[in-house]
Amino acid sequence: MPEALLFDFDGLILDTEVPVFEAWRENYLAHGHDLPLETYVGCVGSDFNGFDPKSHLDSLVDSPVDWEHWDNKREKRALDQTNQLEPFPGVLDLLDEAASLGIPCVVASSSPRSWVEGHLARLDLLDRFATTRCLDDVAQPKPAPDLFLAAAEAVGISPRDALVLEDSLNGLNAARSAEIDCVIVPNRITGKLDFPGATAVLDSLEGVTLTDLSALRRTRKA
Repeated sequence: MPEALLFDFDGLILDTEVPVFEAWRENYLAHGHDLPLETYVGCVGSDFNGFDPKSHLDSLVDSPVDWEHWDNKREKRALDQTNQLEPFPGVLDLLDEAASLGIPCVVASSSPRSWVEGHLARLDLLDRFATTRCLDDVAQPKPAPDLFLAAAEAVGISPRDALVLEDSLNGLNAARSAEIDCVIVPNRITGKLDFPGATAVLDSLEGVTLTDLSALRRTRKA
C-alpha cells in the first residue's frame, strides 16, 4: 500500500477544467478567434507559463483587449458553473477507504489555496485531507516537482512511498520529477493526451480500490 495518496484537484477531484476552458474560449470567440483545445491544454495542471491565453489572444487581435472586463466575466462564468459540480465518481469512496486504513490524503494543486480549499470546504471535503499544498506554498508549480515533494514532506513520508493521482501531463511530469508513482485519470480536457511513464491510465476512479492501485504499482515496478 502507498503510505499516502497525493491528489491533484482540478480535473481529478472536481471537473473544473471544462468550465474554465469554456470560459476562456468565450473570451476568444468574442474577439473573432477560436481557442483550440490542443493549444489550451498546455497550461492544464500548471500556471500560464506553458501557454498564456492572454498573451496569445493579444497577439491575434489588432486592438488592446480590455482584460479587466473579460477577466471578471470569465472568472464569474467559470465559478458559477464550478459551484454546481460534485466530485468525480470514486473520489469519495477512495477517501473513505484511505481513512479506514489510516493512509493520509493530501491535495497538491497548482491552483491558489483560495480556489482549492474554497471548493473543498463547499463540498465538505476539506477535513477529509490531512492538508493541502497549493500554488501559494511553492516556488514553482507543476511540472516542477515542488508541490508533490512538499505534500509528501507535510505528512512525513519519503516521496517514493506516496502515490500521485493526476489528470494532466504537467502533473505526471511533476510526479516523475519527484520520483513518485503516478496514476492518471484523464478528463474531457486531457483525454486525448498521451501519458508516457504513467504507472497506469484509468478511465475513472469509480470502483477503484487501494488494493487495485497497489497492484498497479507492483505491476509497473515489475
